[in-house]
Order: sequence, then structure tokens, then C-alpha cells
Amino acid sequence: MEIVLTINKKESRVEVVGAETLLDLLRRLGYKSVKFGCGEGACGACTVLMDGRPVNSCLILAVTADGRDIITVDDLGTIQKPHILQTSFVETGAVQCGFCTPGMILAAKALLDRNASPSEDEIKEALDGNLCRCTGYVQIIEAVQLAARRIRAKKKTGKKKGISKNTKKA
Repeated sequence: MEIVLTINKKESRVEVVGAETLLDLLRRLGYKSVKFGCGEGACGACTVLMDGRPVNSCLILAVTADGRDIITVDDLGTIQKPHILQTSFVETGAVQCGFCTPGMILAAKALLDRNASPSEDEIKEALDGNLCRCTGYVQIIEAVQLAARRIRAKKKTGKKKGISKNTKKA
């Protein structure tokens, strides 16, 4: 069956087979940042954003992604221009083996997109279901807090710049 979905802001027409999962489809299309962990939705390694919400792509049938907007961590930044979350994860030591990092970053992005000032408990809740066996989560929580501060500062600076540009000189 052919479906149409948007992956990282690019519309794609793809053939899906029977019970193919979204994870399998994305990996078949070359999106290797989406990891296969448990295959049961318990580890978060396969997390992607579907219409802005984090989902375990191993539990989603590809056919149900028809007409949906999918974002993988590949869309957030590059080595030359990383996303604030990516930089924060590196700076706090939240990246060790890196296997869980794409899912953690996408779960954190979804949180920060809806709440720029999350409490530590809200961060823990947003990351619940994303397992890490390397860091013990302290650095990951610190990374999200750092990114939140930077995003708020960037918005505050952007608003000030926007106000001064629109202000008429007397």
C-alpha cells in the first residue's frame, strides 16, 4: 500500500508492507538515528515526533502514519549548527554511548516546545519511557534544564530585538 507522509519536512510517497512498523519504514528509508531497542515500546530508542508528539515508532504501524508529520533527530541540527538541545547534551556529559540520545532529545524537544520552563518533575515525566544505561539520568536532566534556560534567553533576546525594530524614532 502506498502512503504519503512528511519526514523531516519532506513529503514522501512510500510503499509499506503489511505489518511494517514506522521504525522499520524509517530505517529502510535511511533514517538510522531512529534506533531499534526493545521492540516493545519500553526503551524509547525508537522515539520520533509524530505531529509534534513523541511516539515509540516500534509500536506504530507505518500505514497509520499516512498523512502525518514525522520528525527524527536528523532534522534538529547539524554538526556545524547543532540544536540547543544537542549542544546542551554534549556540554553536560549526557551523551555517553549515544544509543538513547536521539529519543531523549526528541522527548525533551516535545516538552520544551510546549513548556519552556519545566520543573525537574516535568522533565522526568517527559523522559519517562526513555531508558539510559550509561548516565544515571542526572546529566540528561541537567541538559534539558540548560537547554530550557538557553531557549528562554534566546526568546527573550529575540523579543527585545523585535520590539526595537518595530519602534518608530521620534
